[in-house]
Amino acid sequence: MGMSDHLMFSTALITGASSGLGEEYAIQLALRSKHLVLTARREDLLRGLADRIRNAHPRVEVTVIAADLVLPEERLRLVEELIHRSLVPDLLVNNAGMGDYGEFASADWGKLESMIRLNMEALTHLTHALLPGMIRQGRGAVMNVSSLASLLPIPDFAVYAATKAYVTSFSEALRIELRDHGIPVLAVCPGPVHTGFGEVARRSPDSKLPVAEAFCVPKEQVVAESLMALDRNRARVFPSLKVAAAALVISALPIVLLRLAMANRPRRS
Repeated sequence: MGMSDHLMFSTALITGASSGLGEEYAIQLALRSKHLVLTARREDLLRGLADRIRNAHPRVEVTVIAADLVLPEERLRLVEELIHRSLVPDLLVNNAGMGDYGEFASADWGKLESMIRLNMEALTHLTHALLPGMIRQGRGAVMNVSSLASLLPIPDFAVYAATKAYVTSFSEALRIELRDHGIPVLAVCPGPVHTGFGEVARRSPDSKLPVAEAFCVPKEQVVAESLMALDRNRARVFPSLKVAAAALVISALPIVLLRLAMANRPRRS
């Protein structure tokens, strides 16, 4: 597939763009977009990324809007800023998210609440706010970053996996609703990726998440494969053959076997 076959965008909005997958989405979408809107909490990192993109791609406009998407008022401010700047995104990349690793009973409620608000509420709120503009202009696309975890009930990641199950289910239903408008919706379901996710998810500096290194996929590959899936109008993508194979096996297993597998999963490292 050549560049002319790729979906091109007038304005792409990327949440959680300060690092990890969000940063990589910004870098790769600079080749496909006239205007990038980058949002996250850490304004200094966003501005540094914006400068790098401008230097590498002088034709691309980059707007930075720092916002804490956990907070409803910050989401509204982001939308109002877009309206003020007359920006109507035709690509929304709902990438912002966080995790929490450890037993549910001993979790900090404040952290769980923030995760629920960010992973589900913020994603849903921004999609609801921006879809009418896409429908009016007759073009658009939504990419929701979910997880392979959305297919599994994972002990010690119980709430995180549940939030991602919501993201995947929401994406599938929304895709059907928007079919007549020609607006594709893609659920991106990566396995483990080396980003800053683990630093936020763990509860103490000496704790370590039990990650299957054999299933780790570079963030560059995750983003490239998800953009390719969007080009091909796919509903869901599990970046890399090994993660896709794992998803196929998981989906085929009856719940009784999944329970058994999760009960024997390493829980402390």
